[in-house]
Amino acid sequence: MVVIEVTGLRKRFGAFTAVDGIDFSVEKGEIFGFIGPNGSGKSTTIRMLLGLLTPCGGGGRVLGYDIATQSEAIRQRTGYMAQRFSLYDDLTVRENISFYAGVYGLRGACAAERIREALETVDLPDIENMRASALSTGWRQRLGLACALVHQPPVMFLDEPTGGVDPLARRQFWDLLYNLAGSGSTILVTTHYMDEADHCNRLCLINEGRILLSGTPGEMKRSAGTRDLGEIFARIAQQGKENG
Repeated sequence: MVVIEVTGLRKRFGAFTAVDGIDFSVEKGEIFGFIGPNGSGKSTTIRMLLGLLTPCGGGGRVLGYDIATQSEAIRQRTGYMAQRFSLYDDLTVRENISFYAGVYGLRGACAAERIREALETVDLPDIENMRASALSTGWRQRLGLACALVHQPPVMFLDEPTGGVDPLARRQFWDLLYNLAGSGSTILVTTHYMDEADHCNRLCLINEGRILLSGTPGEMKRSAGTRDLGEIFARIAQQGKENG
């Protein structure tokens, strides 16, 4: 079942083309990687899928809703963790999650149960009364994920969720994503860490607003005759420089 479908999606900012007519789809229960360097168009694409930016061309659907005309319905049914997810440092872990539960309209016993489940899902219950300002970067990322999933969305958009996190915390974060996908969640995750591409079911390599290569990690490695996805991207990036 396709839950995200993008066709000819394009976005320009003045003379600069940030996203240049891309096509891709994401199946239910997948971890789909959007892989590329900073400034390649990853965040712009996510923001268009959520209705936060208006496309200049093409279109897309998320859970069957049109990104141009039904963005509010999309945002109510998805979770979004931005690169700089907004946490309130003077609030505790539980209070931050409770705030976002309220944003999504959760109240009373339902909210309390969802907050408890979110804390357990990201393994934070033992520090739920700690202020966010006291958390390490890795714990803050977990808290951001808890806030994004407290309303149990079927689709989650995670934009560079492991940026600035140490390797151990990154691996632990990916374990959380595997568990979520195993429970039926669909996850579109962006990253510029090439080693994280191997954790995805399928992925796209994007650069300068264009999708250069897509498929499963194994398919992409076999087609390029290498075991290293980072090497593939380095080759493509070098070719772009030579052609430019």
